[in-house]
Amino acid sequence: MAPLRPARRRQGHRSHRLAVLLVTIAAGLGVLPGVAVAAPAGQQLNAADSALLNGVRLAGLWEMPAGQMAADKGQSAKVREIGAGIATEHEELDRLTVEAANKLGATIPTDPTAEQRGWLTEMQNASGARFDQIFVTRLRVAHGKIFPVIGAVRASTRNPIVRKLAEDANRFVLHHMQMLESTGLVRWPELPPAALPAPGDDGLLAAASANAGPPIGVSSTVVWLVFLAALGTGGIATYRVLRRT
Repeated sequence: MAPLRPARRRQGHRSHRLAVLLVTIAAGLGVLPGVAVAAPAGQQLNAADSALLNGVRLAGLWEMPAGQMAADKGQSAKVREIGAGIATEHEELDRLTVEAANKLGATIPTDPTAEQRGWLTEMQNASGARFDQIFVTRLRVAHGKIFPVIGAVRASTRNPIVRKLAEDANRFVLHHMQMLESTGLVRWPELPPAALPAPGDDGLLAAASANAGPPIGVSSTVVWLVFLAALGTGGIATYRVLRRT
């Protein structure tokens, strides 16, 4: 039996090397984008998750004062009622967004963008029926831009805190769109078209798909950062609508 001992030792060495190789592979997989689950909370957010946090926060920062303004100076009772409701609900959504950001260790905006401040100034300078039209048009376009972001992030995020925020935001934003539409002031043919990608393009739906796995991390990051920059826009379509009032 003595001659078998070297073979057993060689077999033991091979088993040890295989075990080391498997451990090394597993460790390598642990650092791939979207796979690590033990990272500090502030490092778990990918571009899509951050886009949701920042987008919802920015929406609240200008839509709360816009709603309060409508409640005070709207010409129609309907617009005044809707303005008050949107302001109140955005206060609640903003609270939920800040709580989520604190839990995640994420930094979110504290002031509206320059463009959003411009919209508020535009509303301050308007009155009567023109104010009502500007209020409804601006807010309906803005809600229409954040709405697909919420759906895409809810469908693919791995973070339970972000997922819950997406569910809350979806409920509020949908309700706001319905309220704004109930005024009869939404000009449907002039709303910006849906941002659906062509087959094979790395657009909104492709970014959501990429968010479910690590192979396209760079592309999805670029797409979502660009999309976040577009959340506060829609000026061209809105300008065309308001020019007719």
